[in-house]
Amino acid sequence: MNTLKERLREDLTVAMRARDDLRLSTLRLALAAVKDAEVAGTTARELDDAEVEKILAREVRKRREAAEAFAAAGRPEQSSRENAEGDVLADYLPSQLGEDELRAIIDEVMAELGLTGMKAMGQVMKAAQARIAGRADGRRVSELVRARLSES
Repeated sequence: MNTLKERLREDLTVAMRARDDLRLSTLRLALAAVKDAEVAGTTARELDDAEVEKILAREVRKRREAAEAFAAAGRPEQSSRENAEGDVLADYLPSQLGEDELRAIIDEVMAELGLTGMKAMGQVMKAAQARIAGRADGRRVSELVRARLSES
């Protein structure tokens, strides 16, 4: 089975042949970010799929934040481009958890650990993030954990 990085490279070639400028530039930037991460540090190494997914998630988050900033600055065309780039990259990430699934995981973690109250926020977040593994935005998880802890 192909690795995620190989899939990105293959899709880059397809985008070149199709002359899809948006997809082409987005995939080039994503592969550059992956390459930067591979050569960072003292020795170069090959990233596994989980690490590539983290990089892609970070790139998607950057695009969303940039889109918000452009929209606030009155530049809707640039905002829509950033959103479109984020959508291209989001296709390579695992599907995001729904609100109910996320709540169920958080409730399960709280029950297993037997934690209540806002002082347990860090412990619940750490355990929940381990189970969620990139399938939900950290901000969304934090808001739900905070809400669930304040209810208890």
